[in-house]
Amino acid sequence: MSSLLETKIAARQHALREQGLLRQRKVLSVEHALNTNASTSSPRFVFEGRAYVNFSSNDYLGLSRAPELVEALHLGAQTYGVGSGASPLVTGYSDAHLALERELCDLTGHEAALLFCSGFSANTALMKTLFDQHDIVVADKLVHASIIDGLQDSGAQLKRFLHNSLESAERLLARNQTSALITESVFSMDGDCAPISELSALCRQHHTWLIVDDAHGFAVLDGYNNADAAKLIDVQVVTFGKALGCQGAAVLGSQALIDFLVSNAREYIYSTALSPANAALALAATQYSTAHPELQQKLLENITLFKRLCREANVPLLGSDTAIQPLIIGDALQTLQVAEELRAAGIWVGAIRPPTVPVGSARLRITLTAAHAAEDIAACVAQLAQVLSRVGVPLVTERQAADDHR
Repeated sequence: MSSLLETKIAARQHALREQGLLRQRKVLSVEHALNTNASTSSPRFVFEGRAYVNFSSNDYLGLSRAPELVEALHLGAQTYGVGSGASPLVTGYSDAHLALERELCDLTGHEAALLFCSGFSANTALMKTLFDQHDIVVADKLVHASIIDGLQDSGAQLKRFLHNSLESAERLLARNQTSALITESVFSMDGDCAPISELSALCRQHHTWLIVDDAHGFAVLDGYNNADAAKLIDVQVVTFGKALGCQGAAVLGSQALIDFLVSNAREYIYSTALSPANAALALAATQYSTAHPELQQKLLENITLFKRLCREANVPLLGSDTAIQPLIIGDALQTLQVAEELRAAGIWVGAIRPPTVPVGSARLRITLTAAHAAEDIAACVAQLAQVLSRVGVPLVTERQAADDHR
């Protein structure tokens, strides 16, 4: 006889499978990538013996395979060992961590920084530590799940404004005594950018902090990754697992804020610190991305090429100008079908379904990197147009797709 929990698990998994929402891990191999020239070939991996071109990675600058950074990790491990061995408040905080924090502050203009092992833990720690039941917080409707989870844990009253709507944000700020406004720089599922300068002006007007989750903008988005960032943004969360190609995250802000988090953030106090080797790697990646602006330029060229080819093939994009290029299909099962047919052609794209995105907005999330070769981008678009036509997904213009999504 099954227990109550076994029955619940089985029923839930069956329901998810029937709706096309079941999530399963896939074991990937980098054997093919390691046997190619990383500087001239698109990112690839092997799954069940077959190589795929990877259009699902957040490694926007292709740094995860950069030989200089492979060497930086090797040197960091030789110098510090492979782990930190303790929480930061015991013996887990080293000169490698301090050097990375200082570099991030020099780059953004913030007074201080605090390192975490992931962007999710950085966001949840910030939200649940900074706010409590006495706070009113306004946030963009599409902010990341880690922000929502942290705010729910904090007990703060959350009010959400229409996505990227200054008018909606201003109405909430005018009606409430708000502690902070929260947004992302680049939204992870739509690929569009928040109006940071305008939101900053609104926050200054209403004496409210502006908190920006900069996970998908850091090191690739012009304007907020320089010494002027702190003039616009009170708290900036950056992650190292996207454009920097490695691991970890940081909260950047005033010295008073960072001191407060050190004393009160349970995720920081009770977690083993990010390894010094990974901190040294993130430092090297930050410096490398700054010293090689041609990587950002190449990424921009690849985005422009992809969008042009899609426009010529009437493939319906949302109009994003970033590395994240969503294609709304709507139905979850049909989205899975399109992704599987692309995989049959050797192209791997993400099939994003609820609850990651709202019901009825399941999509392909195609991500571009500086490492993609032009011929692979062209092949991706050609196969995409063929599959959409074969499956019966309407081919519309980019403007129509954006209008329909709104």
